[in-house]
Amino acid sequence: MAEIIFITGGQRSGKSSFAQRMAEEKSENPIYLATAHIWDDDFRWRVKRHQSDRGEQWQTIEEEIEISKHDLAGKTVMLDCITLWLTNIFYQNKSDVDASLEIAQKEWDKFTAGDFTVIVVSNELGMGVHPENEMARKFADLQGWMNQYIAKSANRVQLMVSGIPVKIK
Repeated sequence: MAEIIFITGGQRSGKSSFAQRMAEEKSENPIYLATAHIWDDDFRWRVKRHQSDRGEQWQTIEEEIEISKHDLAGKTVMLDCITLWLTNIFYQNKSDVDASLEIAQKEWDKFTAGDFTVIVVSNELGMGVHPENEMARKFADLQGWMNQYIAKSANRVQLMVSGIPVKIK
């Protein structure tokens, strides 16, 4: 079973940089498991900024949905991020929250059955602005339920607030 360190918080709260430092402290050659699908030029820029923050010691694996298919035994993995991973699942399942949650939970369980350390980055969408449309509300619900699912099995949970990690579990 994987050691799970769950780092959550609002947008631009410092989650990724905190997770990156933690991974670098745990391993000389951490793995960055990138779940992003690049939708537009702004997002491409964000991805490039994250890439430039990592040194050459990092190995990057890009995986939009099937995070469990990679052999990560004995490794330290930074999964960035659950929100983008869920977006891919939600989009693939035509915004069906129940089907997306079931698929995500099953894939998460397969993923964490391995023997490795995973530092997971996610967003607390429910702490921000109330979504203005039905699809956004459905996604916020999906995100909240999946965050609860991950946090329940996590060995450690950190909430990032204005760049400061707050220990939750």
